[in-house]
Amino acid sequence: QVQVVESGGGSVQAGGSLRLACVASGPTYSHSNWCIGWFRQAPGKEREGVAAIETDDTTSYADSMKGRFTISRGNAQNTVYLQINNAQPEDTGMYYCAADRFARTIATMSRHLRENALDAWGQGTLVTVSS
Repeated sequence: QVQVVESGGGSVQAGGSLRLACVASGPTYSHSNWCIGWFRQAPGKEREGVAAIETDDTTSYADSMKGRFTISRGNAQNTVYLQINNAQPEDTGMYYCAADRFARTIATMSRHLRENALDAWGQGTLVTVSS
């Protein structure tokens, strides 16, 4: 079993930056075994993939998220960050962290999301970007 917990959400003005954190834990967790991804859900919209970091720290991004989002792993191997730069009002929403034992990219994690096959979800952290 793996658990993930998000933090770092808050309110920011357009053009500002925010760093979200995801801490993974559990008896079976090892950064070498699990792909960690970030998803977001805007009000009234479906959850969508943002970025993922796989076991060898290779990163992948959804096409629409390239440029202003950066995913990285912290010195503590169980912590994954999502940096949001030049935040825009359309970035407002709940941001979720997820763990996937078999995925290697955000595309695969997004497919597993549609199949309801992701292994673990956090409770989300709210990001609000005001114009």
